[in-house]
Amino acid sequence: MDVGELLSKALSHKADKSSSNNPSIKRKSDAAYENGDYDKRRREEPKGITDEEREKILEMLDNEPETEALDETNLKKMLLNFEKRVYKNQEQRIKYPDLPEKFMDSEIEVNEIIQQMHVIATAPDLYHILVDLNTVQSLLQFEEGATAVVDSLLEKQVVAILVQNLERLDENNKEEADGVHNTLSIIENVTEFRPECCTEAAQQGLMVWLLKRIKAKMPFDANKLYASEILAIILQNSDENRLLIGEYDGIDVLLQQLASYKRNDPSNKEELEYMENLFDAMCSCLMRTENRAKFLRGEGLQLMNLMLREKKLSRNSAIKVLNHAMSGAEGADNSQKFVDILGLRTIFPLFMKTPKQAKAGPSSEELEEHITSIVASMMKNCQATQRQRLVNKYTENDHEKVKCLSNICRKIARTPFKYLDKVRTVDDQIEREKQRMKNRGEEIEDDDEFYIRRLEAGLFTLQLVDYIMLEICATGPSSVKQRVMQILNMRGGSIKSIRSIMREYAGNIGDAKDPEAKEEEQERILQLVDKF
Repeated sequence: MDVGELLSKALSHKADKSSSNNPSIKRKSDAAYENGDYDKRRREEPKGITDEEREKILEMLDNEPETEALDETNLKKMLLNFEKRVYKNQEQRIKYPDLPEKFMDSEIEVNEIIQQMHVIATAPDLYHILVDLNTVQSLLQFEEGATAVVDSLLEKQVVAILVQNLERLDENNKEEADGVHNTLSIIENVTEFRPECCTEAAQQGLMVWLLKRIKAKMPFDANKLYASEILAIILQNSDENRLLIGEYDGIDVLLQQLASYKRNDPSNKEELEYMENLFDAMCSCLMRTENRAKFLRGEGLQLMNLMLREKKLSRNSAIKVLNHAMSGAEGADNSQKFVDILGLRTIFPLFMKTPKQAKAGPSSEELEEHITSIVASMMKNCQATQRQRLVNKYTENDHEKVKCLSNICRKIARTPFKYLDKVRTVDDQIEREKQRMKNRGEEIEDDDEFYIRRLEAGLFTLQLVDYIMLEICATGPSSVKQRVMQILNMRGGSIKSIRSIMREYAGNIGDAKDPEAKEEEQERILQLVDKF
């Protein structure tokens, strides 16, 4: 007999006993006699419980944990108990790393308290307690329990509730400013734990609040830095969020904030990190074609070009932004405009001599890739007058600046050797790895992974430089091609090798959105190869 049956039996017995002392119940019983239902009711009446069963019920009730209504005090007690158990578990894990049996009991205790904490999801009005006590960080150390809690919180639209709480807080008050920071910490932890929730979080008001906080005319502080970091995070892997920020005029907000660093460097490393977060967010935004048009209308090209001229800490990241704005067929308008605003005067000196890595931003090799990609994008996208101005840059006023022409050609001809050696090294490693796989009887199903490794080793930059070389030799004056061939011969370069690299490049061009554009680009590159 289980506890449910025992309780049912006990309650029935209690009801019978109380009915003998209740006149109204007695009168109903008397009526039953008169209606002839007595025998039937007698058969249905429960029999009394034994002393043994009564003791068993009382024992079960004594062992049943008391359940109190979840209020602020009880929640704080629960969270304090959780933190104590977590600390004890961590302490034992560090003390006995190779003896799991030593910390097994503490693991069970932590699991028990986490199960009790599931009730928190039913009380959204108490979520601020988790913020104030900064419990989420400890909770996320335990994946299984955290999964249940985070999923429950997301079902209750925790981000929307947290954003509403953020709107009410006054950051002029230190305690409330700390509350904002802790709230952002919860949001960051949730998005790291469930990256797929970034889109939903942005739609629940987070995007609007972040943009509002970033553009607020307040002294730079930790909360402004945190807001920029979360903005970069939710834009990183969500195409929907990139579209959403454009609809909220977020491109203009980012440009306005970045304009502060065109002539002035960040005052400290925290502000430097803030600036880099804004640049990262902008690069993510520019992956959407719609945002590239907004970037163009907002004079983003002019701002980036000015940063290149001023040579401040923002310059290297501005190069990265320009690459994102001008790459691909979607970057045609920006490429044309960049030539119109005299961008060739700023980008070509950097093409000749790659700037050094700054305190933050891309590495030297990444910068070289970005700059080369910008030049290649202009060669692809510029038409009519802009293209003629670009080609003329290689001759500099009818060959008067022979030194500049020589330097540019030498740069183009020299760079392939630098990257070709790196790519060949990786190719050798890949071939040895493939041979080992064959010896073990493993099948090599897909070469995409190996191709990506080659791109990362410098093949992509090598392809871009070779593309520029083919373009200027095919469309520029004959003197350009003669100079390129002269330097290739001096360095022992191989036309066959360049053609092979470009054919591979053409074969791996991918554009799932527009197969026709992909085919046209492949044909154009192969025509350049044939002319070289």
